[in-house]
Amino acid sequence: MMATLAGPESPRTGATRSDRGGNIVTTINRSQITGRGICRGTQVPEALLHERDHRARWHGIPILLRRLHEASHPNSDLSRAHAVLKEMSPLLSMEAMSLVTEDRKFAQEATFPNTYTFDLFGGVDLLLEMLMRPTLSTQKKKPKMNDDLIKDCLSVLYNCCICTEGVTKSLAARDDFVLFLFTLMTNKKTFLQTATLIEDILGVKKDMIQLEGIPNLAGLVQSFDQQQLANFCRILSVTISEPDLGHDDKHTLLAKNALQRKNSGPSQAEINQVTLLGIPGFIERLCKLATRKVSEATDTSNFLQELEDWYAWLDNALVLDALIQINGSEAEQSSTESSDESALAASPLRHRLPRSMKVVHEIMYKVEVLYVLCVMLMGRQRNQVHRMLAEYRLIPGLNNLFDKLIWRKYTSSSHVLHAQNQHCDCSPEISFKIQFLRLLQSFSDHHENKYLLLNTQELNELSAISLKANIPEVEALVNTDRSLVCDGKKGLLTRLLTVMKREPPDSSFRFWQARAVESFLRGATSYADQVFLLKRGLLEHILFCIIDSGCKSRDVLQSYFDLLGELMKFNIDAFQRFDRYVNTEEKFQVFLTQINSSLVDSNMLVRCIVLSLDRFESQSEDVKVVETLSQCHLLSHLARVENRLAFLFRLINIINVQTLTQENVSCLNTSLVILMLARRHGRLAWYLGALREKEYTERYPGCLLNNFHQLLCFWQRHYLNKDKDSTCLENELPGKGAL
Repeated sequence: MMATLAGPESPRTGATRSDRGGNIVTTINRSQITGRGICRGTQVPEALLHERDHRARWHGIPILLRRLHEASHPNSDLSRAHAVLKEMSPLLSMEAMSLVTEDRKFAQEATFPNTYTFDLFGGVDLLLEMLMRPTLSTQKKKPKMNDDLIKDCLSVLYNCCICTEGVTKSLAARDDFVLFLFTLMTNKKTFLQTATLIEDILGVKKDMIQLEGIPNLAGLVQSFDQQQLANFCRILSVTISEPDLGHDDKHTLLAKNALQRKNSGPSQAEINQVTLLGIPGFIERLCKLATRKVSEATDTSNFLQELEDWYAWLDNALVLDALIQINGSEAEQSSTESSDESALAASPLRHRLPRSMKVVHEIMYKVEVLYVLCVMLMGRQRNQVHRMLAEYRLIPGLNNLFDKLIWRKYTSSSHVLHAQNQHCDCSPEISFKIQFLRLLQSFSDHHENKYLLLNTQELNELSAISLKANIPEVEALVNTDRSLVCDGKKGLLTRLLTVMKREPPDSSFRFWQARAVESFLRGATSYADQVFLLKRGLLEHILFCIIDSGCKSRDVLQSYFDLLGELMKFNIDAFQRFDRYVNTEEKFQVFLTQINSSLVDSNMLVRCIVLSLDRFESQSEDVKVVETLSQCHLLSHLARVENRLAFLFRLINIINVQTLTQENVSCLNTSLVILMLARRHGRLAWYLGALREKEYTERYPGCLLNNFHQLLCFWQRHYLNKDKDSTCLENELPGKGAL
């Protein structure tokens, strides 16, 4: 392809020809410039490059690249090459800086002629060759590049990645270069630039990198100081997280089943998790990072304003110089990990940076560390990770940080909710809180270690509740190692309840807080656990949020419905408390309206009420239960068959096999519970008959029963080969023989 160089939008020429008017037009074959060879425009006469430079607005980049190529030959003095690169670097960093300081939407649509020209004339390939030349040399004495030159090469490459479309993908396709970058991380002076570039490359890499393929990974990780390890967690997060499947039609349960049949073995993310667990001391060091104290040598009144003002600065990975100097100061002045808190105070940059910068850094470090720990807790090696986190006292350490760092009085949560491994552009303070709550949710969910969230006095309280109710203590509570529980006057769960009640009605933090508390209750229902939370006013708080607060967030309401279901299930005291709060017909109708407004959000609560009602009806000799059954609005409402049928009709109608997702499959499970209980009481045929009558009423014969039959067949295929999912549903049903 031949192109004319008439301006910055077409910088592709370098030879000459005459047009039809006799004017001299400069042209060149693009392949002469951008081939994978060494030419990089060196075949173009330098005089011609000078001639075209001003008109094409190249800013001398092709000429500088020509000089860089000449100065970077093997065995040459690379100081001259470094000088050329320094001369060219500001032209590229200026464009990169505009990308992160201007409006992001505008910046993404903008063109970056300098970095485009740099790549077009082979600058990226030249820097790759310069960086990797020592590894390709056959000489006994390998040529060595200056650390500062390596840093500048990496920074320029990063500039090109964020400004020029396709450069990041082309680097990601070079497996040899990606693995080479990991070898550069052993050098503390080049670590930060290397880590930044690797993170960007792995984010677009088509195939997930295999951590076991990195030479001496264990030695590399063990060589990192704590700051480097925290930054390395940003890279690890890409290598251990499953790709986000999203929520569109392509990612229904039907599609996921097909994908799982295709990929029957462990995923690369799971293999990478196993690789990390095999590194001696890895989890222990992450626990230390997550729980270490932060320097408080900043007045808290100014901290939050500084945090917001400097968030954009911190999020810009291009502003490496200051960060590197801080990192360098810390490395030089901290001979041990315990001295890192005083590093910033001793840094020469302290007068140019806010006093809270060290605290902000620490928050950002902890975000990455908590994310990695959270992902590991959700993997196949969950039990092994749990044992390690308990042994290294992660939960007591986080409890000690709760008031001073994790949950300060200031809260702001105008962010949107993100999936577990979805990119989040929230401020460090918000991201930190979300990752903390996600970690608690993963830690407590269906695991006996959940009691580590309490302190010794609170554990004793649970024992006393069981004793008073004349029921045996839960085995997990009895087996809890008291030396590993929280210290202080309050455990982590109690502290979380306290801040949960203070959140504004529509605060998105409420969603994550409710999920974390709900995970403590999930699993086999524990009366003592429920009463422990009831005594702290949790039920009244939930009802206030649903009925009286004016909360409109569907996400928050869904999480509160789910939490309310776990809190009330089979607990007669909870239903009595419910009736005391919902003490007017008006309040009860508001509550029903919230339930009926979205059964996808509230059906877990409906399931809880149906299950509890079934159990209570079998306890006819208990006076307290009989009185509650006759008085409780909620139980009376669901005791009426017509109301239960109405819920069943809607639950079956709002889903079908093609639209089932992880979000709405609970509607299918709730409808199954209703029909299983009907079968247990010999009324299944009557319920099915009612469904048929509904079809004829709607003048659409078969619409309900055919849809339900298809759903039931899918349920059998989807769940019966998944022990955890099917047994969880079975365990919800009181008594035996439900399925």
